[in-house]
Amino acid sequence: MASSLEYIRHTLAHLLAAAVLEIYPDAKPTIGPAVDNGFYYDIEFPADKRPGDGDLKEIEKHMRKLLPSWNEMTGKEVSEKEASAHFKDNPYKLELIREIAAKGEKITLYSAEGFTDLCRGGHAESPAKEIPADSFRLNRLAGAYWRGDEKNTQLTRIYGLAFATKKELEEYEIMMKEAEKRDHRKIGKEMDLFEFDDDVGPGLPLWLPNGTVLTEELEKLAKEFEFKGNYMRVKTPHLAKESMYLKSGHLPYYEGSMFPPMEYEGGKYYMKAMNCPHHHKIFAARPHSYRDLPIRLAEYGTNYRHEKSGELFGLMRVRMLSMNDAHIYCTEEQFGDEFRAVNDLYLNYFRIFGIGKYVMRLSTHDPKRLGEKYVNEPELWKKTEDMVRNVLVESKIPFIEVPNEAAFYGPKIDVQVWSAIGREFSLATNQVDFAVPKRFDLVYADKDGKDKTPLCIHRAPLGTHERFIGFLIEHYGGNFPLWLSPVQVKVIPVAEAHAEAAQKVHDALRARMIRSEIDLSNDGFGKKVRNAKTARIPYFIILGGKDIEANKVTLESRDKGQIGQLPLEEALEKLSEEVRARS
Repeated sequence: MASSLEYIRHTLAHLLAAAVLEIYPDAKPTIGPAVDNGFYYDIEFPADKRPGDGDLKEIEKHMRKLLPSWNEMTGKEVSEKEASAHFKDNPYKLELIREIAAKGEKITLYSAEGFTDLCRGGHAESPAKEIPADSFRLNRLAGAYWRGDEKNTQLTRIYGLAFATKKELEEYEIMMKEAEKRDHRKIGKEMDLFEFDDDVGPGLPLWLPNGTVLTEELEKLAKEFEFKGNYMRVKTPHLAKESMYLKSGHLPYYEGSMFPPMEYEGGKYYMKAMNCPHHHKIFAARPHSYRDLPIRLAEYGTNYRHEKSGELFGLMRVRMLSMNDAHIYCTEEQFGDEFRAVNDLYLNYFRIFGIGKYVMRLSTHDPKRLGEKYVNEPELWKKTEDMVRNVLVESKIPFIEVPNEAAFYGPKIDVQVWSAIGREFSLATNQVDFAVPKRFDLVYADKDGKDKTPLCIHRAPLGTHERFIGFLIEHYGGNFPLWLSPVQVKVIPVAEAHAEAAQKVHDALRARMIRSEIDLSNDGFGKKVRNAKTARIPYFIILGGKDIEANKVTLESRDKGQIGQLPLEEALEKLSEEVRARS
């Protein structure tokens, strides 16, 4: 039986380590998992023998040389002593062996043609037969700290791509070349959207005027949808006392992702890393009856996360997050309808942004880790996971289940979407919380006047401004639809004599709340048009002598080409309607 692609990628990580050891005998392999598009291995090399990009071809060639002899990978369970003896010169493997033994788990070694590695398993059954030699490629090097800790040794991470066939590999590489052209950092600079500054700090974006348009249009969209969905808007502080995060349980489970506390007036204050505890306090501020529920509290709140420096990446991984967040407090009977409405909200957003491919990733808990990684409520875990699963099935929404990745307080859904060029992104999250409301003594009076604890749905369908805009930049390649474009129309007079008439058109556009700019530079007409196209502006209005004589304007579209000569009022109405429709 053929092995899964994940197993093939995992096997290739071992093959990479084997090839490296033959070329660099003093290297020390650490860990090498499969990832979404291939595999990687973190390796310590002697300081004077670290490979560069030019050495990847040689390592890759050696992998192909070894592959035909890897007829099978065989595993065996060994004692801690046996495993330690085998890896006596590799401190990283010895550390892993001690941890596995301390947990009382099995220690297994897997071997293929003279190469042995510490591994839990999950490999191609017959690597030589199942892995086409042209279906993988080593593609880049990166630095990586051991165990992701900046205090530890920096290792060399070798990445590889791997797919079932050569054709799939080539298609992926074409997609990645297109992704390079659409890199949100590159386009962000070209379009003056955002900036990072060393004095402000890494991972803390400064939104320039053009980028601020994007953030405000997204916030406006979210507020409109939430108003229609009967959400109530709230605002909360950017910091809070330690006692609140202890009560919520975030400090024990999440402290590593929060900024260090500030000592003030004999207590500790933390920067807000999430909105939910604040919203729980707002719910608790007034008594509630079952007649009040569901209560939907929404906020565009700014959060701060202590992301590691090596993991920061443009807008995709930042330390300041503007979050489209809300919390829905409901009864158990209301849960299905509320959760379904949240999913419908996601689908509406997908339609607006032209997202055709998506999947909901339902993350469940691991019963063995209750009390350690998850709140110890086994019955509630089963009940809420079943409730979420049932809504997804009834709604016919595509989803997959992923064990052991739930939030500490309940199951969650991560929304995976694909951009226009077929690249996958984790976009947003939707979580069920059955534990924290109880910690905050949140209650409502039921029909009999008895206190009951509400369920809480956490939802952020646009994720964060930062990550979502990073996705949209790639998705549109910077060619934003009219309603979202920082500059919607460029007014271009053909010659200086037409500047006064062009100014009147520009003023009329601004009066309609259309983001217009006028080009009164000394550049020639042809260059002005080229500049507007390079700036990815959706429409430009050209005004020359014939237009003025006819009391009309010439409208041209970035996407559809020349539309033609129109009365100004007709052009204004056409543009206004396209903005209103968010088409």
